[in-house]
Order: sequence, then structure tokens, then C-alpha cells
Amino acid sequence: MGISVIIPALNEAANLPRLLDRLRAGSCDRAVELLVVDGGSTDATRELAAAAGATVLEAPRRGRAAQMNYGAARARYALLYFVHADTLPPESFYTDIQNSVAAGFPVGCYRFAYDRPPNPLMRLNAYCTRFNRLWCRGGDQSLYLPRAVFNELGGFCTRHVIMEDFDFIEKIQAKYPFRILPKNILVSARKYETNGYLRVQFANLVVFSMYRLGISRERMKATYAGMLNYR
Repeated sequence: MGISVIIPALNEAANLPRLLDRLRAGSCDRAVELLVVDGGSTDATRELAAAAGATVLEAPRRGRAAQMNYGAARARYALLYFVHADTLPPESFYTDIQNSVAAGFPVGCYRFAYDRPPNPLMRLNAYCTRFNRLWCRGGDQSLYLPRAVFNELGGFCTRHVIMEDFDFIEKIQAKYPFRILPKNILVSARKYETNGYLRVQFANLVVFSMYRLGISRERMKATYAGMLNYR
């Protein structure tokens, strides 16, 4: 079964080459397509993605949810794999996902580790991602699922300008077994380096609580942006 890897991107020229190199190394001669869905980058994102062998799609609407949906609608294969541009999946991603689907887990993600040596509290953060709880999830861990399940659940809600991954995973877990693959995807520590651990964790707690309370998406985004420099 082929895999369509869908990467939403906005000004990710610094990160995309290493991600695409990793994905190509894990693909070998297997049926894998790489789709970079650009949201209007002003750097060399599109050019670098094309030079690395990815198919570049220009989304008509900016926003991670809208870009991922746009990519999914144009994907060639029946198995979708959503990956953030500043992460680094294991080189074994193709085999990991295929084996997990064959074992009866149609949907899942990786646990994570940081791409720089973490402090002890960040190490605890990473450890918690092995548990199957919603608050332990996030888009940085990537997400694989069949196109049929994606379509059945309506894809990512484009009204979510933040927390779109949590919303979609919550819908998935209500209907399907969800597996945490026992390997780490590397995620960027840049948010923590810019803001500090306690500040990031407090912002995450606030916004997750707002999500659970049904606070408006625009207010959640404004709150998060006001608390952190997260680019």
C-alpha cells in the first residue's frame, strides 16, 4: 500500500530539506509521494521542496488545517501521513506505518523526542507522549490514517485556527483504535529555546483548557500568540 506524505508549510526553507532527505531515505523504491502544501511562503520553501523531489501544491487558503485538507484531496495513495515541516520522523516510517496498519491499528502517531538535548522537564514532556491520552498528543507527533477514515470524519476542521490536531484526533479516538508507535519522531525545541520551558508549558495548559471549555478558536489563537513567540 502506498503512502502519501502531506507536509503543510509556511516559510520553512530552513527545515524542509532535512525532512525531505529523511523521507526520501525511508522511501527507497517504495510507493511514497511527498506533497508539500504551501500557504504562501515568502522564502525559498517552494523552490527547495521542488528541488528535493517533492510535489509542491499552493493552497488557496492559508492555515494548517486548510493546507492539510488540500493536500489530502490531491493525494495519490489510500494511506495518508501528515508531517510537520520542522520534525524528523524515523527513517523506518514506511515500514512502521505499514506494519501497524496490518496489525489492526489503522490510525496512529509517533511519540517524540526533542532535536536538541533537553532539560529534565522537557525529557518528562517527551516521555509522556507514549501514553494514549489526548493531552499527550499534538501535530508534531505526525499522524497516519487511511483516506477513507479521513473522508469519513470530514478531515481537519478549518474553523480551527489552532488546536486542529487535537480536534481531529479526538474524533478519531471516538471511533477507531489509535496506536502510539514505539519510536520517536524528532521535534523542534525552538519554541522552548525562545520562550523558556515554564512559559511554554503554561501557555499550552491555558490553551488546552480553553479548548476543553469550548472557548472560541480566534480567542485561543490570540491568547497563545500573546503568551509566546512561537516561530
